[in-house]
This record gives sequence, C-alpha cells and structure tokens, in this order.
Amino acid sequence: MSEPATISPSIIETLYEDALLLADEARAAFDFSDRFEVTDIDASNARVAMSCEALRTTTRMMHAVAWLLNQKAYFAGEITEFQLRHHGRLPPPQPEADPEQRAMMAPYIVDLVDRSAAFYARIQRLDRAWRDRFELRPAAVHRLRERLGYAFG
Repeated sequence: MSEPATISPSIIETLYEDALLLADEARAAFDFSDRFEVTDIDASNARVAMSCEALRTTTRMMHAVAWLLNQKAYFAGEITEFQLRHHGRLPPPQPEADPEQRAMMAPYIVDLVDRSAAFYARIQRLDRAWRDRFELRPAAVHRLRERLGYAFG
C-alpha cells in the first residue's frame, strides 16, 4: 500500500482559489433579498428554507476557507506545526437540509449546495490524512515498548 501524498503549498493554493470562487458563487446565489414576495405560506416557507441553506452553505465554505488560510500560514512560516495542529482543526460538517426544504429550492441552488458539501468533504479527507500522521496507534506503542524492553531488559 502506498503512502498518501502530503499536502503541498500548491495544493493548498489551488484549493484556496476554488474555495473563494465557490464562496463567492454562494454569496451571489443566496443574495435573494428581492426574489420572494412573501404573500403566502409557501413563499414564506421557501424563504425560510433558503435562509437556512444559505447559513449552512456559507458556514461550510467559511470553515473551509479558514482551514486553508491556516495551512497557507503554516507554509509561509507564520505559524508552527504545533499551532496548526492545535488551532487549525476543521469543524464537523454542517447538517444536510431537510428533503422537504431541499425540494423548495431551485435546481441551481441544490447543485451549489451539493458542490459545497463535496468540497468540504474533500477538505475533511485532507485534514484527516494530515492528522493521522500524528496519532499513535496502539500497536505502534506496543511495538515501541517491546523494543525498549528488549534493549533495556
């Protein structure tokens, strides 16, 4: 089994640019102040659904951007690896929208939400792979104890 590729500055820069584009697209898509005339219950419910999804999507993207900025700061030498491990954690993903609320949204909004969730999952996989480097597995600890026991026993 091959070892996964490490995160490099070029990967982070590319992902950062993608995140900014997706965040800007989300901002434009959810800037809907004049799109709904709240005259009935359906329009009111659709507005609430859009507001909830706007909050989830923009929060998701801002967490991704913050994680990427921490990575950029690390590669620029502005923070240490310890600081990155300690303060650069990626929060858990936002919950998915209720299917009934999703059905009220335009297809392009649903597509944008799905793309932002896929982007976040990609960042999560990178974060998990990077953090796995620092976790001691119980088997590794036991092997180390055995080697120390043989060396000093």
